[in-house]
Amino acid sequence: MSEPFLPFTRPSIDEETIAEVANVLRSGWITSGPKVLAFEKALSEYCGGRPVRVFNSGTATLEVALRLAKVGAGDTVITTPLTWVATANVILEVGATPVFVDIDPATRNIDLDQLEAAITPQTKAVIPVDLAGLPVDRDRLYAVAGKHNLRVIEDAAQSFGASWKGQRIGTSFGEQRDFVSFSFHANKNLTTSEGGALVLPADIDSGLCERLRLQGVRRFPDGGMDVDVLGGKFNLTDIAATIGLGQMKHLEAFTARRRELARQYFDCIDPALGLELPVADFSNSNWHMFQVMLPEGVDRGKFVAEMKQQYIGVGVHYPALHLFSLYRALGFKAGDFPRAEDIGRRTLTLPLFPAMLDGDIDRVCTALRASLSETA
Repeated sequence: MSEPFLPFTRPSIDEETIAEVANVLRSGWITSGPKVLAFEKALSEYCGGRPVRVFNSGTATLEVALRLAKVGAGDTVITTPLTWVATANVILEVGATPVFVDIDPATRNIDLDQLEAAITPQTKAVIPVDLAGLPVDRDRLYAVAGKHNLRVIEDAAQSFGASWKGQRIGTSFGEQRDFVSFSFHANKNLTTSEGGALVLPADIDSGLCERLRLQGVRRFPDGGMDVDVLGGKFNLTDIAATIGLGQMKHLEAFTARRRELARQYFDCIDPALGLELPVADFSNSNWHMFQVMLPEGVDRGKFVAEMKQQYIGVGVHYPALHLFSLYRALGFKAGDFPRAEDIGRRTLTLPLFPAMLDGDIDRVCTALRASLSETA
């Protein structure tokens, strides 16, 4: 009998949370309500008391952050080409122009050595991405941003539960603090099924954030209302918030288990296979994903198919996004960011989630060896 299929990720939702969701469904109040407020309070406490507002996606949080930072037509925003395409799409959504900086080949995050050279008088903000849960160097990032008076919108979609030098991502780093965007998509370390959160800096009006989240509506005590800004439909439901509240109870255990599994991968993967492994960071990273790079010459499509034949699911995170048709039409081309393109061609995400068994790591390593022999 074959072993069950092992996906590259799977959420862990306990029975208590499922029961609480059922209670919300029975309550008759299933859209934004008391559970959303409770979830925002819990997130604010987690982020050191900073104001937090929740949304229906991490994409929405990035777009609203750009609007709150007054980024628009004529402005440029610097980011990385090695990320989920939403990071760049939101820049286009607000009418600004994305500017990409190639990645550091070790961390696979934006190369801070190249960041300053990309800044022009039109640059309004930078969106760094904590790829796979490994934080960008916050000290260097904020030093450059402060020098050039840039807004920082931390795309921490993948780094909830991670830290930088002992401080949680989402808190402030000394006096350095700006927007922080989290995603709670189903594949994230903490999920609400779909959702996100935006941590706000001190100079931003949380009321304006709330209006941008829900159609620009301003309500008055007498029951009247006005719309004074163009908002979207980005609110989170109480159903989703209830899942998030349940997940918060397990976050530390989830992170600890991910780190333990990542250590097992480092111990298990045979160096002779020629796979390039990620940075072995067990203090800052939350190990959202364990990504390897295939050796040159391996057909990734065939390799993925071979792994599937052995009941192992893998992912590709991410192709270099400037090579998508939308961005080629803006003038980007192959060769612009060679490091991101190389990793985008060869990257592979291995299974990693808290409910994995220790023996699952052995299964993956055995399948890696067999699949590489078939596709080399």
